[in-house]
Amino acid sequence: MTTETTGTSRYAQQLTARVRAFDARRPWVWDTAVTATWTVAALVDASGGWRNTAHAPSLPAWLVVTLSLALSVPLFWRRRHPLAALTVMACAALVSSVSGAFLQAAYLQMLPVYHLALSRPPRTLLWSLALIAPPLITGALRFRADSWDQHVVPTLWAYALVALLGIAVRSRRDERTHEVRLAATAERTRIAREMHDIIGHNLAVITGLADGGRYAAAKNPERAAQALDAIGTTSRQALAELRRLLSVLHEDDETATRTPQPTLTDLEPLIEGVRSAGLPVHADLPATAPALSAGAQLTVHRVLQEALTNTLKHAGTGAKATVRLSYGPGTLDLLVTDTGTGTPHLPPPPGTGRGITGMRERAARYDGTLESGPLPAGGWRVRLSIPLEDSPS
Repeated sequence: MTTETTGTSRYAQQLTARVRAFDARRPWVWDTAVTATWTVAALVDASGGWRNTAHAPSLPAWLVVTLSLALSVPLFWRRRHPLAALTVMACAALVSSVSGAFLQAAYLQMLPVYHLALSRPPRTLLWSLALIAPPLITGALRFRADSWDQHVVPTLWAYALVALLGIAVRSRRDERTHEVRLAATAERTRIAREMHDIIGHNLAVITGLADGGRYAAAKNPERAAQALDAIGTTSRQALAELRRLLSVLHEDDETATRTPQPTLTDLEPLIEGVRSAGLPVHADLPATAPALSAGAQLTVHRVLQEALTNTLKHAGTGAKATVRLSYGPGTLDLLVTDTGTGTPHLPPPPGTGRGITGMRERAARYDGTLESGPLPAGGWRVRLSIPLEDSPS
C-alpha cells in the first residue's frame, strides 16, 4: 500500500469519525434532512402519480396529501421511537390500501423497520410484521388485480431483507463494542501491572535506603547523606516512569514524547539500585544482549524487578540474592535466587494480576514460562524462560 493510499484511507476514516461525532451531538440535523427529502418525494408522488392508478382515479387530493405526509413526516422520529413511527405509517398505509391509492410512500416503512432491527429487542421486531402485513393483505384482497405473487410476497421479502440488514449491522456494532471493551480492560490491566511493578520496586528500594541511612546517621553522617541522595534519585526515576506510563491516558496529546521502555541493557542499573538499598546481589549477565523483541525485554526487566523487590520485602536481614541471565539455542533463561529466611513470597489472590501471578501473565504473553517456589535448603527461586525466536513485538 502506497503512502498516498494510506493517507487517503486515514483521511476517509477521520472524515467518517467527524460525521458520526456531529450526528451524535446534533441528531436532529440528519433526521430533518432525511425527513424533508422523503416528504418532498412523497408530495411529488401525491401531486400526480397516484392519479394514474385504475383503482381509485377520483380520490380527493386532500386525502392523498394527508396520507403522503403521514407516511413521511414520522421518519423524523424513526431513530428515537421507531415503533411509534412505524405504527403511524402503518395506519396511513392501511388507509392507502383500502382506498386504492397504493401510494409508493408506503415503502418508507422500511426505514423504521431497519431501526427496529438495529436498536430494539427481536420481539419488538415481530410487532413490525403485525403492523406491515394488514395493509398488504387488505390491498391484495380488495383489489385482486394485484396478485399475491406480484404485491404481497415481494414486499414482505423486501421488509425481511431490510430487517436482516439491521440485525447484521447491529451484530457488527456489538462486536466492535465488545472488542473495544476488551482492549480497554487489557490496557487497564497492563497499566495496573506496570504501576504495581514501578511503585512496589521503587518504594522497596527507598525503604531500604531510608533504613540504612537511619542506622548510618549516628556513626557516619556522610553515609546518611549518600542514602538521601540515592532516595532522591530513586524517587525521580519512579516519577519519570509513572509520567511515561500515565501519558498514554492523554489521548488528545498524539505528539507527546514517550521515553523508551526498559530493555536488557537496563538490568545492571536495576541491580545497582537494589544493592544501594542494602541487598547484596551477585549478578552473572552476558556481555551481549540476545535478539529479543522490545516487549519481551520489558518482561525480563519487570520479572527481575519483581523478584528482587520480593527479596527486599520478604527475605529478611542478612539475605543475599543471585541473578543469572543466560541464553542458548532458542531460549533465554533468567534465574533469581535468594538466601532469605523471612516470609515466603506468597502469590496474590487469583485474578489480581499482581506479584507472581503478574509475572506468569507477562511470560505467557511471549510463550514463556515462569517457575517460582522455595529452595530445599532455604530461600526462594524464580526462573523465567522465553523463546528467542518469533517473539511478538
